[in-house]
Amino acid sequence: MTELAAPMAVRDATAPPPTARQHIRFAFFAVRPEWRLRGEQQRAHDRAEVVELIRDIDSRANVLLRTYSLVGTRGDADLMVWLVSDRVEDLHEFSSRLNRTAMGAFLESPYSYFAMTKQSMYVEKHEHANQEGRSNRLVIAPTNRRYLFVYPFVKTRAWYRLSRDERMRQMSEHIAMGHRYPGVKINTTYSFGLDDQEFVVAFESDSVADFLDLVQEMRESEASTHTVRDVPSFTCMLMTPEEALAAVG
Repeated sequence: MTELAAPMAVRDATAPPPTARQHIRFAFFAVRPEWRLRGEQQRAHDRAEVVELIRDIDSRANVLLRTYSLVGTRGDADLMVWLVSDRVEDLHEFSSRLNRTAMGAFLESPYSYFAMTKQSMYVEKHEHANQEGRSNRLVIAPTNRRYLFVYPFVKTRAWYRLSRDERMRQMSEHIAMGHRYPGVKINTTYSFGLDDQEFVVAFESDSVADFLDLVQEMRESEASTHTVRDVPSFTCMLMTPEEALAAVG
């Protein structure tokens, strides 16, 4: 008996189009000391080659790339690249091409975090569609605030056994604390099954003190008792690629 082909799924023409979700990488780099022994012209050429790569990737549609310096705030990382794209292939290409640069031979990556955007179940009532009709939780929209504070985050398994209502209750307190610091903007991304952490959070602010006070206050929230890990923590300074690379030597 001849098998009948399964009918093709027909999409409801009245349904909204699927929402694009973004892939995010927070890539931290440390420059090996030997690089600083290269001649001044060699180092200038090395930096220019990396800047050209960054500019090329950043010029693409649906790609967002920001560079940050950690010189002076961390002893084990000098530079961070925040790369966001609808296509994971752009993240791969950036790293692959960076590896082939002259400076790439002198770069180490002590930390790297991979994540995606996802609609939060806790802040739905605060969401508004952007001009493209996509939720602003699904599209990273960085500000030009001076500092970015980044850390990976893991919750206890017991947290996920709580009812949705109970988690909402605890997170409402947590979110209310954040609203007391309007100068601090959070970008939450998700890593379940993609990387070692469950979330990566990135807070933008023009004030280091505001972020310190916010985190200290949030330690008192009930939801924070379900934290397994929220380190290492990075204080990053927004700079142009030229400025960030100049700071490493």
